[in-house]
Amino acid sequence: MTGVIMVPPETRPHIMVFPFPAQGHLLPLLDLTHQLCLRGVNVSVIITPQNLQHLSPLLSAHPSSVTSVVFPFPPHPSLPPGVENVKDLGNSGSLPIMASLRQLRDPITLWFRSHQTPPVALVSDFFLGWTHDLCHQIGIPRFAFFSSGPFLASVLQFCFENIKSRTKEPVCFSDLPGAPVFEEEHLPSVFRRSLQSPSRDLETVKAESSMNFLSYGCVFNTAECLEAEYVEYVKQRVGHDRVFGVGPLCLLGLDPVGTLKTSSCPLLSWLDDCPERSVLYICFGSQKALTKEQCDALALGLEKSLTRFVWVVKKDPVPEGFEDRVADRGMVVRGWAPQLEVLRHVAVGGFLSHCGWNSVLEGLTSGTLILGWPMEADQFVNARLLVEDLDVAVRVCEGDGTVPEPDELGRVIGETMGESGLEVRARAEEMRRKLVGSVTKGSSFADLERLVREVALI
Repeated sequence: MTGVIMVPPETRPHIMVFPFPAQGHLLPLLDLTHQLCLRGVNVSVIITPQNLQHLSPLLSAHPSSVTSVVFPFPPHPSLPPGVENVKDLGNSGSLPIMASLRQLRDPITLWFRSHQTPPVALVSDFFLGWTHDLCHQIGIPRFAFFSSGPFLASVLQFCFENIKSRTKEPVCFSDLPGAPVFEEEHLPSVFRRSLQSPSRDLETVKAESSMNFLSYGCVFNTAECLEAEYVEYVKQRVGHDRVFGVGPLCLLGLDPVGTLKTSSCPLLSWLDDCPERSVLYICFGSQKALTKEQCDALALGLEKSLTRFVWVVKKDPVPEGFEDRVADRGMVVRGWAPQLEVLRHVAVGGFLSHCGWNSVLEGLTSGTLILGWPMEADQFVNARLLVEDLDVAVRVCEGDGTVPEPDELGRVIGETMGESGLEVRARAEEMRRKLVGSVTKGSSFADLERLVREVALI
């Protein structure tokens, strides 16, 4: 990247960054923090003890620019002691963790007022909408950071403003570009829960969600080539142009090619022996485990597809004998896998994914064809963008509890990984080129520079 602006040393601004402790939220915001530090911004990162480990690479890379501000994690009756990250509980942990973090308002205020050179602005996750009022109280502007894109943010905003009760009819988002339509069960999980089981916590989340578009600025982990019309829509909604699409941030982190942990990896050695674009990579994120019935169906579908594959599992019950039967063309990986490096390996041609936003961006920036199986959270919205709007992916299944029909699944996988998938794969590769261009010299690069200038002027 050439032409990066640098804030002069004598005027380096000091800002506060507050991530939400879920991997899909925290890691992109730390990638953004890295880019801000490269451009001469000093950053204090609000963190809790069990999440401090995630700051280690950032602290090592920017020892004079990054400071950790560690607060004890406030207790909550629904959270086991020591649990401070959604990955330890799954999506059900988001709500109590959001409630716990609200208790940090007074400690943060005290820290801010006792600081010799307090931050001039806050960049906080969109799950922390209450920080809008915090910033108003302490007198600094807030930039709401969205780890996803403006399409999801717009859908959520519309839901909270316009849908007051459950419905059996499809929901038309008439105010949004293209007037997309979703079934109720495909709306974002946090909103669906507020309809199905109203509670004080959910009402608070609803109120706080509306505060995100009231922020001084909105920062999205997206690029214009993905969501240009939604970036413009948000600018119209908020009434100013302090809306920044700075992604995909997975291309801009400390380890953008995913090589820090993988100097020696049997999986990568196995891929080295596979033909180009022949392998389907299967992973459903850090929080989702399939049921036995889903695993049985997926395993049988993979057998019938005759496709090479890598299947990453956590606690998923892989059928007994399956690995022996497919040993000549498949690998089951238990636990962690170097996803970015796998997706960018020349042997990998497809990615069977739950369509979580970080996985979507990692797949798209690798030029890998995504086979979508959205299940919960934001995944149906993301799948709609990929399949219907951009035509860079195919949908193979949908639903958290859905058990795919093995013959049909095997047929779709086999066809998509073969000649029938060539056109979609070509569009996915073209999107990869556009995304790389956006962060090197295009819209995302320009918006990141614009964000730094905005912070420097506060």
